Amino acid sequence: MTNISNPAEIEKLRKDFPILGQKIYNNDLIYFDNGATTQKPQQVIDTIVEYYTTYNSNVHRGVHFLSQRATDAEEHARRTVQRFINAQSPDEIIFTKGTTDSINLLAFSFGELAIQEGDEIIISRMEHHANIVPWQECARRHKAVLKVVDFDEEGVLDMEQYAGMITDRTRMVALTWVSNTLGTINPVADIISIAHSHNVPVMLDAAQAVQHMRVDVQQLDVDFLVFSGHKIYGPTGIGVLYGKRKWLEQMPPYQTGGSMIKTVQVDTTTYGDIPFRFEAGTPHIEGIIGLGAAIEYVERAGIEAIAAYEHDLITYAKEQLGKIGRVKVLGASRPKAGALSLVIEGIHPFDAGELLDKKGIAVRTGHHCCQPIMDYYGIPGTLRISFALYNTKAEVDILARTLERVIGMLV
Repeated sequence: MTNISNPAEIEKLRKDFPILGQKIYNNDLIYFDNGATTQKPQQVIDTIVEYYTTYNSNVHRGVHFLSQRATDAEEHARRTVQRFINAQSPDEIIFTKGTTDSINLLAFSFGELAIQEGDEIIISRMEHHANIVPWQECARRHKAVLKVVDFDEEGVLDMEQYAGMITDRTRMVALTWVSNTLGTINPVADIISIAHSHNVPVMLDAAQAVQHMRVDVQQLDVDFLVFSGHKIYGPTGIGVLYGKRKWLEQMPPYQTGGSMIKTVQVDTTTYGDIPFRFEAGTPHIEGIIGLGAAIEYVERAGIEAIAAYEHDLITYAKEQLGKIGRVKVLGASRPKAGALSLVIEGIHPFDAGELLDKKGIAVRTGHHCCQPIMDYYGIPGTLRISFALYNTKAEVDILARTLERVIGMLV
């Protein structure tokens, strides 16, 4: 296990990420856009290259050596995900295209199973669009009611409102664990406990949580959990839907075709067992194998060590950036994970972000697929700084100094 609390070890770890060694406009790259996607360690890149150069083949379909090796690698990755989130069985791990695809699968399939006219679905106002629009569509298809939990000025969910919102018609609670914009860490254990006291299942969007903190689905007793590979140092185009067996075995398939069947006749089809029932067609094999390698990389670093290191880093960044005139950190008084959103008085975030880019500093500007959050604060967008295990306090210091100069230029 890497001792990432040691600055020398962090410098060694940074060398695992080849992209960090490049110059942007003759400046060292400082990458603070990890909430959008993380960089990939050489170990993940090598794993994907090895697949394509030594055993590229389709899975679960061939008796030849290459197919068997590819199948073994894919199912090893499934078991790796199972271990990482402590699912009871690898059969509860479904590979998807990403968080968005996972939520769409769930909204369609669970909707077909359990949601009828007049039923209720609960989301929050701080959700990413990927956890709003699929449930809007589910509610529309089934003539259900979409209820929305509010948050306060500090970016904290109104738990009293949430508890009073659940009725005997509530069929699903779908909430984010960590806000991709505010960095708010929601009280997911309480959210699940309250829902389960009414026999209502819960889905957690862990796209901004799984790379920053320990996830134990059995301890949480969560019914569904989703995340994306590219936000945890893995490839794009691959994601995970975890679901309790009792739900997955009842849910109808989301897509149909090859691989997800037992038998097909011209007039009838028998669907396969989980997880393959939800994995129609040729999967994103290299993405799955690459995700497994990324999780093993995180495990070697130690997720608890990463959580502690990043907590210290984001606390430091919040203090340093909060000292700059005209800068406000949204929800600054609350513990955060992953991201800080800045509002700069009198300056559009795009203008500040563009000038930071000229100094080699990559940040995100805009509404971050969270327009209801922007509407709440009455702003067009924010300048978001998001963190990963390879970021450092020295980078934060450069960001703070540069941002102060940028503000001086724009005022």
